[in-house]
Amino acid sequence: MKLIKNATIVNEGTSKVGSVLINNNGLIEKIIWGKSDKTEYDEIDADGLLLIPGVIDDQVHFREPGLTHKADIESESHAAVAGGVTSFMEMPNTKPATTSVEALNWKDDRAAEVSSANYSFWIGATNDNLDVIKSIDYKSVCGIKLFMGSSTGNMLVDNEEALNRLFAEAPCLIATHCEDEETVKANMALYREKYGENVPMKCHAEIRSAEACYKSSAKAAELARKNNARLHILHLSSAQEIDLLDDGPLSSRKITGEVCVHHLWFSDEDYDKLGSRIKWNPSIKSSKDRDALRTAVKSGRIAVVATDHAPHTKEEKAQPYFSCPSGGPFVQFSLPTMLTLANQGHWSIETVVDQMCHRPAELFNISKRGYIREGYYADLVLLKKEPMTINQAIIQSKCQWSPLEGTTLDYTVAQTFVNGQSVFANGKVNSAVRGMRLEFER
Repeated sequence: MKLIKNATIVNEGTSKVGSVLINNNGLIEKIIWGKSDKTEYDEIDADGLLLIPGVIDDQVHFREPGLTHKADIESESHAAVAGGVTSFMEMPNTKPATTSVEALNWKDDRAAEVSSANYSFWIGATNDNLDVIKSIDYKSVCGIKLFMGSSTGNMLVDNEEALNRLFAEAPCLIATHCEDEETVKANMALYREKYGENVPMKCHAEIRSAEACYKSSAKAAELARKNNARLHILHLSSAQEIDLLDDGPLSSRKITGEVCVHHLWFSDEDYDKLGSRIKWNPSIKSSKDRDALRTAVKSGRIAVVATDHAPHTKEEKAQPYFSCPSGGPFVQFSLPTMLTLANQGHWSIETVVDQMCHRPAELFNISKRGYIREGYYADLVLLKKEPMTINQAIIQSKCQWSPLEGTTLDYTVAQTFVNGQSVFANGKVNSAVRGMRLEFER
């Protein structure tokens, strides 16, 4: 037995002092409220620290197989646990793409060998793999990823018949990348004519515009409502898209949305300083869009907050606009960033825990995770309110850079537990710990 003692437990809308007893099976045996003076267990003194459930990130790109010069499951799971992320759902645009049962099984087997965090993998939709999608057991697969706009590893589904059939027959949640391809192509042509190949990075917000995002998201919402499908719109980046989402209790919503931390932290005013380091698809847009997304997080209209962690090498990101890939690392610093925004008054710490821990578990019906409850897996994070300045020495991602380098955040991850085992402490990852495959109650 292990006792995390006298922490301020932030869980299910409250913050109060207590202790958590973890049994030898990695489950929470008991929650003891109030100050404790027990000494019969292997104890961790957490007095003055926050204790929260482990973060569940529903959108990461760990680049394995085929793109491991950028990242791999082992390195990026180390970054995850160093940032308090104990479970991740990894995207299918690898090489080969995860569009078959065989590719899913390969990733599961690989994660079982090397992942420090719990894991699940998305099955990718194509113009012709609906039969594969319908054959999947979604008790062990998080959902279906649909690209309605091209991005890294171009998996664009652009056949209208295939789209309609997918929304009509999909047996599970469909998560979409939404950018209207024709609008983006037309904007690219205009900016190439104006600047040639050396388009300023700040034009990215105009090329992959709010209009392009809304047009595609609106189409996805229309298809979902027409077919009574379960739709989750990933990485919302514009104010207008928020209106497409359902409201009310999360369990009754058919159309939900995710926002990523970079769309809550940066705005288009940051392109002049950071350039390609904040080139993401969808693009980081205006401060007005950012502020609307922040308001939607605080109100609960946004379902979950995630990262779209998508590493590229420094050399790749140094290329001119049309050659520079979109995406960047964020999984290690997403939780401290959100807590810093809480400290700035944008929302409460309880809201951060709700959006990053509780709601992903509820949205995906994840078994026994996302909460500090007796009988649940002990995926836990200890946090201290201590400034952390991000520099290359602490970066765990294989790419060895961050758009936040030089930024001081208000909180530091002190220790992370995955299934009751200490996987990160004193700035170091315990690489012997292995996560488990997530299970879904469907």
